Amino acid sequence: MRMLKTTAVMAGAAVLAMAGTAFGQDLTGGPPSPEDVPTARPVAVGLAGAPTPDLVRYLMVRGAVGARLSPDGRSLAYLSNVTGEPQIWIVPAVGGAPKQLTFGSTVNSVNWTPDGSALLYAADTAGDEQQGFYLLGPNGLHERVLIPKAEAYRQFGGFSSDGRRFIYSSTERNGRDFDVYVGDVATGQTRLVHQGSFGVYVAAWQPDGDLVVLSETRGEDGADLSLLNLATGEVRSLIKPDVPSANEEVVFTPDGKGFYLITNVDRDFRAIGHYDLASGELKIVEQDDHELEQMTLSKDGRWLGWTLNEDGFDSLHVRDLSTGRDVAIPDLPHGNLGLAFADDAPVAMVNVSASDAVAEPMVWNLMDGSISRPVRTNWAGLDPATMSKPEAVRFTGRDGTALSGLLYLPAPAADGSKPPLILRLHGGPSSQARPGWNGSTQYLVARGMAVLDFNYRGSTGFGKAFAMLNDKRLRPNELGDLEDAVAYVRGTGQVDADRVAVMGGSYGGYLTNAAVGTYPKLFDAGVSMVGVMNWVSALEGASPALKASDWVEYGNIDNPADRAFFASISPINNIDRIRTPLVVVHGANDPRDPTTESDMLVRGVRANGVDVLYLRFADEGHGVSKVANQVHMWNAIGDFLTRRFGMTD
Repeated sequence: MRMLKTTAVMAGAAVLAMAGTAFGQDLTGGPPSPEDVPTARPVAVGLAGAPTPDLVRYLMVRGAVGARLSPDGRSLAYLSNVTGEPQIWIVPAVGGAPKQLTFGSTVNSVNWTPDGSALLYAADTAGDEQQGFYLLGPNGLHERVLIPKAEAYRQFGGFSSDGRRFIYSSTERNGRDFDVYVGDVATGQTRLVHQGSFGVYVAAWQPDGDLVVLSETRGEDGADLSLLNLATGEVRSLIKPDVPSANEEVVFTPDGKGFYLITNVDRDFRAIGHYDLASGELKIVEQDDHELEQMTLSKDGRWLGWTLNEDGFDSLHVRDLSTGRDVAIPDLPHGNLGLAFADDAPVAMVNVSASDAVAEPMVWNLMDGSISRPVRTNWAGLDPATMSKPEAVRFTGRDGTALSGLLYLPAPAADGSKPPLILRLHGGPSSQARPGWNGSTQYLVARGMAVLDFNYRGSTGFGKAFAMLNDKRLRPNELGDLEDAVAYVRGTGQVDADRVAVMGGSYGGYLTNAAVGTYPKLFDAGVSMVGVMNWVSALEGASPALKASDWVEYGNIDNPADRAFFASISPINNIDRIRTPLVVVHGANDPRDPTTESDMLVRGVRANGVDVLYLRFADEGHGVSKVANQVHMWNAIGDFLTRRFGMTD
């Protein structure tokens, strides 16, 4: 590993002896100024085909988010924010007029009951992630509260085969640990069936049985598996390797004697495995020199499907287990793919997201190969042929680490000038730059800016070893990757080397905050969204779901050595060095990275006399979901970057 001596690392932990205090300034409190709380105006759409890119149209490009195929394969339920907030819509699988089913607060997810007679959906309040569960008839005429909202975090786990019971994880016992509960669909009454510690979630429920596979978090992309017997309460460990490993996408075989899963136990790349409950044997049944993902099995056990991830782009594979032969795959857009089988029909849904297809589900008849497209992308007056298609780029960092990203380039400028560069940093950090539709990226590119969506060390999609390169004490090394990425793109001659900005959300927001303090002369602008400034306060105030993974990914903040280390690498140490003009975005209801993190950043940087635009939305959480707020935010970001880059539309 390279010896990257950032100022943040060399700064002493004593600087953060008092959380939120730096260089004698008290940086805590509410929003620094009333003007920092924006009031979104009504959305106004510009003329189609106008020379200046119309942000509203990019944000109004819509598809079917979180689509779910009904058990009989005849209907498709999905989420759309066409009304301004995500709501449930339903459409026949063969196509037709979609119908809106919900009209209240933001819907987070939707699932069919096993018999298809109802939809179970989850909804929170203004992004606080504290969900209630609701049952809704597919005609939209009958609705009832199944589990009311409360001051608890919940994650739905599925239904029993007969649909009479449902299972979920919740922190309602002590506000910290996720326990497992089983509820009665008819009455809504629940009972505690397993008392967990930190992050314990339901991975799969045995068909017509009482065995449940539980997933216990070991880092952001690792999990151990155990088996809970609902009849006896007994729990036994199934998979708990010495090295934290991914064990996900668990699905039981029809006989309930074992299950398929995606795993990287004792291997670098994720593969498809089969676990036998009687023998305890984990056998690899499909592997590649790239990551296998999105694995699923049809209810009757005939069809096994998965995707292969290469540089973020997916290829789809389906095998007929009755013959052992792979099925011919229909032509699909080049992007990201998801697969789900209907329970009671030989039908599958392939969900596509790409630069020319936005969350577009295709319903595929596995017997005759026919395809229907019940929800086409609504391009909101934009021409999909003009969207920038990303190019996968690979290069080597200063210590020999293989790095990569997706590079989006604008159309050539009329005067032959080269575009400025935005280094875009994904969250996670256990995530990956993927080529699915991103309206904000396409909007910035349409305004003449190049975007490198960057996979710094610790990103997923490139094997377990690469994903672990920024764990715990290795974390400072990823900052050098950002400088190396800028140097690489500059070296290609495709961008203007003197105009560069950095942008990121969540963990990418932390990296943005760290980068502008570590490299004060590298960037002309920064855009920090829901990012961390003080790791001590952020790890202490994180939501229970994050705390469950933080011990492996970061360390135990209650351990003095870990606490001192994270104090030393906190961006707040370098706040006096930040001279980069910033846009800072945060939601007041954020349960993951407390809003005080951005409050501290804004106060400190403004004290340096640096230009900071703060967008502190009162009705958002960990991100910005409401369309009116998105329009306000991205218009402000686009205008800010245009000014900093000296551009004219």
